[in-house]
Amino acid sequence: MEPTVIQYDAPSYDVIVVGAGHAGSEAALAAARMGQKTLLITINLEMVAFMPCNPSLGGPAKGVVVREIDALGGQMGHNIDATYIQMRMLNTGKGPAVRALRAQADKHAYHRQMKYTIEQTPNLTLRQGMVDELIVEDGVVKGVITSTGARYHAKAVILTVGTAARGKIIIGELQYESGPNNSQAAMKLTASLKDYGFDIQRFKTGTPPRVNGNTIDYSVTEEQPGNLEPNHFSFDTPDSDYLPLSDQISSWLTYTNPTTHQILRDNLDRAPLFSGMIEGVGPRYCPSIEDKIVRFADKDRHQVFLEPEGRDTDEFYLDGLSTSMPEEIQQQMIHSVKGLEHAELMRPGYAIEYDVVAPYQLRPTLETKLIQGLYTAGQTNGTSGYEEAAGQGLMAGINAALKIQGKDPLVLKRSESYIGVMIDDLVTKGTKEPYRLLTSRAEYRLLVRHDNADLRLMQYGHRIGLVSDERYAKVERKAARVAAEIDRLQHTRIKPGNAIDTFVKANGDKALKDSVSAEELLRRPYVDYQSLLQFIPALEEPLNRYEIEQVEIQTKYAGYIKKEQARIERIKRMEAKRIPADIDYTKIDGLATEGRQKLMKFQPETLAQASRISGVNPADIAILSVYLRQGKLK
Repeated sequence: MEPTVIQYDAPSYDVIVVGAGHAGSEAALAAARMGQKTLLITINLEMVAFMPCNPSLGGPAKGVVVREIDALGGQMGHNIDATYIQMRMLNTGKGPAVRALRAQADKHAYHRQMKYTIEQTPNLTLRQGMVDELIVEDGVVKGVITSTGARYHAKAVILTVGTAARGKIIIGELQYESGPNNSQAAMKLTASLKDYGFDIQRFKTGTPPRVNGNTIDYSVTEEQPGNLEPNHFSFDTPDSDYLPLSDQISSWLTYTNPTTHQILRDNLDRAPLFSGMIEGVGPRYCPSIEDKIVRFADKDRHQVFLEPEGRDTDEFYLDGLSTSMPEEIQQQMIHSVKGLEHAELMRPGYAIEYDVVAPYQLRPTLETKLIQGLYTAGQTNGTSGYEEAAGQGLMAGINAALKIQGKDPLVLKRSESYIGVMIDDLVTKGTKEPYRLLTSRAEYRLLVRHDNADLRLMQYGHRIGLVSDERYAKVERKAARVAAEIDRLQHTRIKPGNAIDTFVKANGDKALKDSVSAEELLRRPYVDYQSLLQFIPALEEPLNRYEIEQVEIQTKYAGYIKKEQARIERIKRMEAKRIPADIDYTKIDGLATEGRQKLMKFQPETLAQASRISGVNPADIAILSVYLRQGKLK
């Protein structure tokens, strides 16, 4: 029988954030910077903003989220710009809607930088501890109780527990209780949530093996260097802070082969994923290598990126070889891959199962529907990825602070951010597997690009106090200069002549018959802003490269942007139709049985949200709209 821990009253706070991963770090920083006395409590201070999986940020959709976090006043963009070892812009040969920045981080430097930032932030206390229970009175959260008996009281609590929630690591036949990277698991908090009626799901994710970089044969792999030109995640980072290519560390590309696949096939009976040892649902878009060879049996190879974990370590991450196979099978698999024949295994890959709060139980603010003042964010909500976690953490911290201040919440629309897309997906659809943001999830992706996150969102960051007046003035100036130049191009005519005719003919086009506006000329695929300048008067103060980027994109894609904006205007009317919180769907005649059940489960706040719930058909929406319009529901 365990001895009883004597409880005691610890200091009180406005906001308590439980867990200091990427969601918790952003949540705590936001709340504290908005003036709330905040406690950030985590199991292990060495795990603050830790990267147990691939130490990288960005990529398609995810890179846009990091930019959005920065525009709203979050920290992730600043942190990666200070600690990256490689920076690359992806999809440069495609349109602006899918371009994405990706950075390889120095894993340990990223953690140290974020921890130091938290320690230096006014109103914010960082403390090591294990939260076992919530304190709830009359449906309102009042604080938390730790394993050492401390009773911390607060006006709001944000849970960002991640994969530590009843975490279980699985390697072949071996399994044991653990959080990520062999940290301590949080074994009791889930029971407290279940006691208050929360629906808990069980998910699974995993990591690949790590090997000693000194034992890799790079000569038979393909180098993946960073970019020469400056790129940053934070809009505040000057180009002068960009690492030259000589200071960046390359990644390397190799491939699995039929021998690799045969080793795995021969041992599938020992694979926890197929033997029944793993109960949790894994990520569809980041499957383990043993899952890939079964699902894609026709493929004779899969990519393996060899990625460094930092400047002061020779540990390499084998991106593409996520696995929970037994350790000896992992070694055989690694040695079958070109360039890894003599690689020394430093850490085996593993699967980890953990508990998730089913996200349909959340409001768009990320406050839970069951307990007032309780928020959840990150992998606790069923998402995967550092970026998705940080975006939710930021929004939870912002909304917790706004609620305490008695102000209206901040809910981002699908049409103005990927963060808005993600949260709307979670609260209107839920998720049956670890949720990952994809470009295809955003129906307005031409509007929510990585390059214009500051123009889209910095107004909100400024309004709530996370963006300074000086910083906001810069983005206002940028917007004004871009608009002024587009207007100038619309009213500047270019007449036929030797110079313009030579230029267009050299690009396979016909000579001008009549004058055209500079804007019309810029819309032609072969014309960029710099080449256009030779035919129009120069500006007294030339545009910088970021302003030029906006002029080009807004001009070349004007027709498509206009169509998306028209669609948004139609949706706005549905967003404006609020659904009363106390609505009784059982009293609405004509609703389909499935539609009624889904509406009761998800409790949408607007007609537009209701229309996005799977199982709610257009006829249900029409009936609900009539009831709301006629005032039959008060």
